[in-house]
Amino acid sequence: MLELAADLLERTRSRTPFVVATVTGVAGSAPRQPGSSLVVDADGAVLGNVSGGCVDAAVHEACQEMLAGDRQPQALRFGYSDADAIGVGLTCGGTIELLLRHHDPDAEPELEPALADAASGQAVAVATVVRGPDAHLGRAVVVRPGRPPQGSLGDELLDRVAEAHTIDLLHAGKTGTVEIGVADSYCREPMTLLVESSTPPPRMLVFGAIDHAAALARLGTFLGYRVTVCDARATFATPDRFPGTEVVVDWPHRYLQAQADAGSLDGRAVVCVLTHDPKFDLPLLTAALRMPVAYVGAMGSRRTHEERLTRLRDAGLADHELARLHSPIGLDLGARTPQETALSIAAEIVAHRHGGTGAPLSTGVPIHHSVTHHAVIHRSVPSPRPLTYSS
Repeated sequence: MLELAADLLERTRSRTPFVVATVTGVAGSAPRQPGSSLVVDADGAVLGNVSGGCVDAAVHEACQEMLAGDRQPQALRFGYSDADAIGVGLTCGGTIELLLRHHDPDAEPELEPALADAASGQAVAVATVVRGPDAHLGRAVVVRPGRPPQGSLGDELLDRVAEAHTIDLLHAGKTGTVEIGVADSYCREPMTLLVESSTPPPRMLVFGAIDHAAALARLGTFLGYRVTVCDARATFATPDRFPGTEVVVDWPHRYLQAQADAGSLDGRAVVCVLTHDPKFDLPLLTAALRMPVAYVGAMGSRRTHEERLTRLRDAGLADHELARLHSPIGLDLGARTPQETALSIAAEIVAHRHGGTGAPLSTGVPIHHSVTHHAVIHRSVPSPRPLTYSS
């Protein structure tokens, strides 16, 4: 739902009810991941999709029925049906599970602030019971860092447990499911929470104001990164050369360290070093490879890479730190132009982020990489007592 926050915020402000069908679980070659949503509002408008087209029509019909009738949360499941090749099912062979929820802005005061935060890039997460006892199904709690949660799952202790799980995924900037089992002693029946996280865009820091940087900045913005191009040479680091991109004139290692000290970098940030100059590269990479960022890549030939490794070792970097360096940067696409090179860099960043191999899909590698999130409670919660459920 949060991926459509800006559009849904308009509905809440106009007091327009809507139904959201959200993917809560996938198996096999399912085209969309948990958190993906299709929305139908009371005016008939449709937003988003949950399958890339395979079952969207059937989900749309179910949403319309909920708008017109029973507003109780409803679970749906779609898989491949070999009995009817043109029937409703996923032609890719996967399986998706969904939860349909009716939202009335007048009855959910916590909904509009949550959507407003997500639409403006503020950190917010929504934890919803997607499997479990009927009395709790569809209930949700809104969590923000450093602020009391809003909403309730139907029990004070369960709210605290959900908050602790949710804040972990929110800090990681991840959306996923959390299992709360009987063994946890927090509930008498197993529950599954879908945690939808919305966080500020991850940072992409591109060092070196060259043509490749301009192309990479455009791709990075397209992929959802907040892109900054930094170079110590004011002649090259100009807004005219990088329209729509934040441009900083500063020594690269100094700017990077300042961003880290200000808390502006997290585990999703990527650093791309395109400077081609040891006086910039070495202090910059020495700092970057010791920071908990997601990706550090550096442009250069294989000979340049080997010389760079020697200098970095001389600067005191250990083998496990050097192993984090992606150099020469990018995947082998046979790139020639700055635009093609930028594509190869972006492809490597995406592959690294999601555990892809970079191999052609025709070789038989998995099309969709499934990631299971296991949140761990690191904060103190009250002594457990079994939850009771209304009949």
